[in-house]
Amino acid sequence: MLNIAVLVSGGGTNLQAILDSQARGEIPHGRVSLVVASKPGVYALERAEKAGVPGVVVRRKDYESSEAFDAALLNVLKENNIDLVVLAGFLSILGPSVIAAYPERILNVHPSLIPSFCGEGFYGLRVHEAALAKGVKVTGATVHFVNEICDGGRILKQKAVEVQPGDTPEILQRRVMEQAEWIILPAAIAEVCEEYDK
Repeated sequence: MLNIAVLVSGGGTNLQAILDSQARGEIPHGRVSLVVASKPGVYALERAEKAGVPGVVVRRKDYESSEAFDAALLNVLKENNIDLVVLAGFLSILGPSVIAAYPERILNVHPSLIPSFCGEGFYGLRVHEAALAKGVKVTGATVHFVNEICDGGRILKQKAVEVQPGDTPEILQRRVMEQAEWIILPAAIAEVCEEYDK
């Protein structure tokens, strides 16, 4: 059974999808044992508390450097015996020391079909704004391993979502979450946990 840390920065809708999937028995080889938020007071921490999962805050601005932040984050992960790290809308960039400590054990969900609309500066609504501005008919979500290149790690799962006439970035964001992110992220976690739990 792998201990999973979910790193969040906001409402935690992807965290909820993971917790719900776990509650349905769909992640038999792993369990969410820690939620790390990049700032206090985010709703994701309430979701964690309701699920009985410990939540901690590791805030970038509390540290003098990126290296100090990475060291603090790594310390929290190690103290909690974390085996797998899941980025679920975590807006702080992980440094080389964190990535090196968890090779192919950090997953991220990105709200487009990589390699479209990804890389530095593409996060949150910006991704959907770019997709609509380009006029694509299909978008979606990608779950990939995290490496030192932004959105550059090995792809695990992708799911396409149709763009509808009259979509706003907010409407498209919601559809991509419901029809792709909330499905493929828990499924990818389950697969990775099973692979490492052998």
